[in-house]
Parts: sequence; structure tokens; C-alpha cells
Amino acid sequence: MKPEEVIIRIHMSEKASRLLEEENTITLIVRKDSTKPDIKRAVEVLYGVKVERVRTLVTPKGEKKAYVKLSKEHSASELASKLGLI
Repeated sequence: MKPEEVIIRIHMSEKASRLLEEENTITLIVRKDSTKPDIKRAVEVLYGVKVERVRTLVTPKGEKKAYVKLSKEHSASELASKLGLI
């Protein structure tokens, strides 16, 4: 799967912004058939950051949400600024 096909959109909510600031984690909505390694590779290739960990869940709406924790040398807040989220 190509990196551009994995990520559908970036999810921003109150919880997502708290995770962004406190845990250096960005929240994404991804394709339901994507795996954790697919998500990690897509984020690293598309955004030029190093990913430490990926956690996923399927929401009650049927969307797959990924919590992507960035490594310490990269800031999720800076990435969000570049993407125009904050």
C-alpha cells in the first residue's frame, strides 16, 4: 500500500490536542485495512519524522483511528503547526 493511500485525514479534538501537547502524539484517521507498520511507514515518509509507536482502534462510527507517538527528537506540535492544525 502506498503511503499516500494509508492516511485519510488528521483528527483534531480536545483529546487529540491534549495528546499532541502532553504525549507527543498525533491522531489520524486511516484506512481500515492498513496495519500498524503501514501507518508508521506512511507517517515517516510523508511527514519526515521518526515514529516511536502506533496504537489503533476502530471507532463506533466504523473509522480506524491511529495514535502515532513521535520520537523525542521530533515534536508533534511542530508537525501540527506545519500542517496548519494549530
